[in-house]
Amino acid sequence: MTELSSERRLDALGRTGLDAAADAMFDRFAEMVRTVLDVPVALVSLVTSDRQIFPGACGLGDPWAQERETPLSHSFCQHVVASASPLVVVDARVDPRVAGNLAIDDLGVVGYAGMPLTDADGLVLGSLCAIDTAPRNWTERELSLLDGLAAACSDSLRLRIASHLVAESFARSRLLLSAASALAATTTLDDVVTTVHELVTTMLDPAYVGISELAPGREVALASTQFLPSHLAERWTRYSEDARTPSALAASLGEVVLLPDLSSVAARTPDALSTFEELGWQAAASWPLPGPRGPIGSLTFVWKKPFVRDADQQAMLGALAGYVAHAVTRAGVLDDRRTAAATMQKALLTPLPAHADLRMAARYAPAHHENHVGGDWYDAIAFDGGRLALVIGDVVGHSVEAAATMSQYRSTLRTLIVDRQESPSWVLRRLERTGMALGTSGLATVLLAYLDPAPAGGYTLTWSNAGHPPPTLVSAGSAELLPGTDPLIGLARDLARRDHSVTLPPGSRLVLHTDGLVESRTMPVDVGLERLGELLASHADTDLGELADLLIDTAVAQGHDDVALLLVATPHT
Repeated sequence: MTELSSERRLDALGRTGLDAAADAMFDRFAEMVRTVLDVPVALVSLVTSDRQIFPGACGLGDPWAQERETPLSHSFCQHVVASASPLVVVDARVDPRVAGNLAIDDLGVVGYAGMPLTDADGLVLGSLCAIDTAPRNWTERELSLLDGLAAACSDSLRLRIASHLVAESFARSRLLLSAASALAATTTLDDVVTTVHELVTTMLDPAYVGISELAPGREVALASTQFLPSHLAERWTRYSEDARTPSALAASLGEVVLLPDLSSVAARTPDALSTFEELGWQAAASWPLPGPRGPIGSLTFVWKKPFVRDADQQAMLGALAGYVAHAVTRAGVLDDRRTAAATMQKALLTPLPAHADLRMAARYAPAHHENHVGGDWYDAIAFDGGRLALVIGDVVGHSVEAAATMSQYRSTLRTLIVDRQESPSWVLRRLERTGMALGTSGLATVLLAYLDPAPAGGYTLTWSNAGHPPPTLVSAGSAELLPGTDPLIGLARDLARRDHSVTLPPGSRLVLHTDGLVESRTMPVDVGLERLGELLASHADTDLGELADLLIDTAVAQGHDDVALLLVATPHT
């Protein structure tokens, strides 16, 4: 006897790719049966666990001809599948095997002859049947012809399954190649989660894809909460490793967890059952993510119907889990590096010094993109006599190396400024010479300025600019760019550099910034500088700290680069 709900049989049915829709090849088989046996109706019927579908049909009346399926209450063919043998009925109305079947009245089935349709493993998938609307004494010749046509129809089914297997194998290979390429380009855990979700959605059609990591304190940290409702995301963001969920079991045991239906979910992972029931999930499969010293987490797939994975599919998902594990590990290493670099960068942005007359405000905003650790910095050093040294700089690039180079340039420049109070141009020349001698590599834009009390009142600004965006002077309600730019630091040794000087009247403001304040992917730097001038002029009386916040908020909203900002205000009298 064959179980209609046999997982192997249902999986084979699925591999035919046939459903309740007409298929030209199997319609021809039905037409041949109708013609050869001279019957009103002929069907190619495939029997699932709860219905029969007709990819081939000839002579069937409506609505069945349109719907191409019936429930099992109308199925004679289920007996062919269950017995794995032909079913021959002379008069269904008096045959105890089928008497009472609703197909007798609703479809007019009286005489019936059905032959098994099998796959290459001998599993019975359905029946090729001839139907008469009157009692029919089937002859040996008719049954032999029907049996021969059923054999040919079975061959066509096997070819369809084999083609589907080849297509699946190709799709699996393509998925793994795509996964290897796409995951190699990921640099954050969020990147990994999004990439895996996009890769598997089309081929596997899961209701949910989850990536979890084993966290300190014997906990599981779910990285894919964005694909869950908010209340469930909050519940499963972090939970005990001892919880009986698919992800926790796979990660803690280091074993593949296959849950083909809801009963297996309830038996093996009861802590997840309520979530499955709430979201209508029926099945799951979870693979451990291998690490050098044991599992580092798990990759979990969930479906909204019972789902059985064959050996080839399991092998593919196991390989995918390996790719994901490498990507997660790499993302963790890069995150540690980014965190260390960002911490170092922020630590180098020391508090502003106190000054008797001048007010200052400074801000730093990191880049939107988590991969970007920039080389932007600002600095201010106060000297006896009222002098204030101001620095704004930006190392070219967005990487840990850029942040390290920024640290070297900044430290060297601070030493040079304090050691000898030379003109800004000579200090920048010595910075370039010292950097090359010590092996500091990397280009940088730097603006060094001195503010000195002027004998007649106010302050004198003296500066030298090595390829940096020009400073902006705000005075009497207008904003003015201070020109004069020389080559970047690091291009060559002993390049000529110039000093520039201007007197800052009382109540004026000086704005130094990196290019992230005035440039974005959609806004050229010239436009950004113009807009900055308009904003500064319209906020000439805004509190210095509030102005700094406004400038940073505007830059963050429109750009993807990090920003350093230094504002100085002279006294009104």
